[in-house]
Amino acid sequence: MKPTNDCFLRALKREKTDFTPVWLMRQAGRYLPEYCETRAKAGSFMGLAKNPDYATEVTLQPIDRYGIDAAILFSDILTVPDAMGLGLDFVPGQGPVFAKPVQSEEAVNNLYVPDPNEELQYVMDAVVSIRKALDNRVPLIGFSGSPFTLACYMVEGRGSRDFRMVKEMMFRRPDLFERVLDINAKAVTAYLNAQIAAGAQAVQIFDTWGGMLADGDFQRFSLKYMKQVLDGLIRENEGDVVPSIIFTKGGGEWLEDMAATGASAVGLDWSVNMSRARALIGEKVAIQGNMDPFALFGDEVAIRNAARRVMDAFGPVGTAGHVFNLGHGINQFTPIENVQILVDEVHSYSRQFH
Repeated sequence: MKPTNDCFLRALKREKTDFTPVWLMRQAGRYLPEYCETRAKAGSFMGLAKNPDYATEVTLQPIDRYGIDAAILFSDILTVPDAMGLGLDFVPGQGPVFAKPVQSEEAVNNLYVPDPNEELQYVMDAVVSIRKALDNRVPLIGFSGSPFTLACYMVEGRGSRDFRMVKEMMFRRPDLFERVLDINAKAVTAYLNAQIAAGAQAVQIFDTWGGMLADGDFQRFSLKYMKQVLDGLIRENEGDVVPSIIFTKGGGEWLEDMAATGASAVGLDWSVNMSRARALIGEKVAIQGNMDPFALFGDEVAIRNAARRVMDAFGPVGTAGHVFNLGHGINQFTPIENVQILVDEVHSYSRQFH
């Protein structure tokens, strides 16, 4: 059954819409007091992510508060390597840490594709629960990290400023690194397909670290494996197309390459000129983005003007194929009332032209 508000899905299919749909990366997060309350009840981030009831609760919080046009499954990109047995923990002050980083040939050989309906059943349970709670108000987005981004954390064992060990493996043992990427691509494909089967109505691949690669290396080590995932995805479910979005932070150099992968939409970070992006790829795919998340720290006039600049740059406002979003995740210190200003402005300004 189609959502009552299916504007987001229609925009991804580059169909005409009544207004420009908006959702925000990391829209269920620490800037929301109700999220912090639920997380406190859960006891930890993974306690939140692995409990379908809590995951449902926080997924719906920004929908209920702001009237956003799409919900995104509350989870984490590192659930996949965690399901491979690498031992994920979120350490205060350090972030995600793996007990068993993948830093040897033996560790690579021990990697396997987890069964999403076994090791990741809690995610599928959350998808089913969220769809039921949404009651077809808006679509649900499923997601995963890209094979390359997952590999960055798996090899380093944690976040990093320069990902030295990743690049060392990439240049010294590209055969080994590509084995990791191939396993990750198979795992991400299975994971996203299971989310779709459980009820996700669109999916996004987050390539958070692809932008740190050189030209040529990006195509070889990141884009190739995102395309492998896209080629293996379920394209239709519940009688409708399941659109896909790829987002590479720092990927403005490769928009045409990204648009040629078969994705329905390409996400832009805030550094990309929207007008140029539209001219390059806007007739091939939908475009998602791309306001600077820190524009939400401005006053009301500044926020409204920033939103209009993005829509005008895509322009003419009212043209099909734009999903409004931030150029990266919403900051945890964002004033909650400013998000409502943004959502209202996107809806009201775009309705004049659609």
